[in-house]
Amino acid sequence: MPDPSLVLLPVARNRGTIPIVPVTAQSWPKAERALDRPGRTWLKTQGFAGQPGRHGLLAGKSGDLAKVFYGLPEAAKPGDPFEFARLARVLPDGVYRIDGDLPGLPNAILGWLLESYRFERYRAASSPFPRLVCPADVDRAALLRMAAAHFMVRDLVNTPSADMGPDELEKAARRVAGKHRARLRVVAGERLRRDFPMIHAVGQASPRRPRLIDFTWGPARAPKVTLVGKGVCFDTGGLDIKPASGMLTMKKDMGGAANVLGLARMIMEAKLRLRLRVLIPAVENSIAGNAFRPGDVLTSRKGIRVEIGNTDAEGRLILGDALALADEESPDLLIDMATLTGAARVALGPDLPPFYTSDDGLADALARHARTANDPMWRMPLWTPYYALIESNIAELNNAGESGFAGSVTAALFLKRFVERARSYAHFDIFAWTPIARPGRPRGGEAQAIHALFGVIAERYAK
Repeated sequence: MPDPSLVLLPVARNRGTIPIVPVTAQSWPKAERALDRPGRTWLKTQGFAGQPGRHGLLAGKSGDLAKVFYGLPEAAKPGDPFEFARLARVLPDGVYRIDGDLPGLPNAILGWLLESYRFERYRAASSPFPRLVCPADVDRAALLRMAAAHFMVRDLVNTPSADMGPDELEKAARRVAGKHRARLRVVAGERLRRDFPMIHAVGQASPRRPRLIDFTWGPARAPKVTLVGKGVCFDTGGLDIKPASGMLTMKKDMGGAANVLGLARMIMEAKLRLRLRVLIPAVENSIAGNAFRPGDVLTSRKGIRVEIGNTDAEGRLILGDALALADEESPDLLIDMATLTGAARVALGPDLPPFYTSDDGLADALARHARTANDPMWRMPLWTPYYALIESNIAELNNAGESGFAGSVTAALFLKRFVERARSYAHFDIFAWTPIARPGRPRGGEAQAIHALFGVIAERYAK
């Protein structure tokens, strides 16, 4: 994992830095007039005139890079604050500082950090990224915590399944828990079969044994916040096997677990006043003679009997058992995160994860922090009439249903059946992947919704 502290330097570092001067198309003529004639001519040759997202390089007398101009959008048309991160990809190695007003400053700098991420476990390290001096009015420590958690999520999701199975996911959870002296236990084997039958059924066909990872941190009498993350380390689809193209990114099917670990890490590093519990059902959905079958009926931990309409709808099964356990202690806030449905991507695309909650106050807070943190999400309805779409003729629920309509909604409704006691509950149907690179968001594994969630949780349970 890259070290973000090597990219964002302390405030005191200013000597020998290269200024980045933000300008707009309207303010550029005045800035241009302040330059000497060779400088103006050179920037015109580059085609720079303060256009949004463009940059112009200005050399000093010795020929070294002396200044960078960066074009901003007009105030009436604010853009993505991560657009500033484009510079982190194109500027030469060096130490830079921001010289002027940059809207959305903390997010712009976070974008620079996130753009500096590289996954180089399986190849030689590439050249260093340009470094940025942290402005005095920005909390460098907070940004570094956010970036480090984000990088960890990306590393976990990007790692191929051969090196990121249930064992390795457990080790990752142990590293996060151990650093903060959280108490961790793992349920596996016969006890898993008995107490969490749906988790066991989904993972039983793999030689890599299924398990439930469970750790807690913080005082027992503090408000209870429980995070549940889907940990399907690879998903073949089971007997309802996916086509080859559908398996290409299935290493990311543990993205919910990765994001939950990233969020937990930020919570513990911030030492929030809460009792945190993290539950990760970790399995591999494989094919073998003992694989669970379409038409089987599984009895969940909660006692709800589920007919299997499709073995490729396995994530909601393992989450159902984990949510049932989480709900038993009536947490103040219960969150689950999962790469759950293709329907969510059809509805909202890869960059805008839907979330579901019956708590309007929580939904409002999430929307507010999503805007503040540049961490987009969109509320979707828990439309209870759609329970009819996942009814079963022989059991209480079908895990997939037959209609194909409202797939993300019906998955959320399925999970909601396992939550009754939690004071507030939200389900996030994330993609955990960036298919097309954008500034601050390189192609590959991605953290989604955790910065907005952290903002809500920190607001509720500050020190």
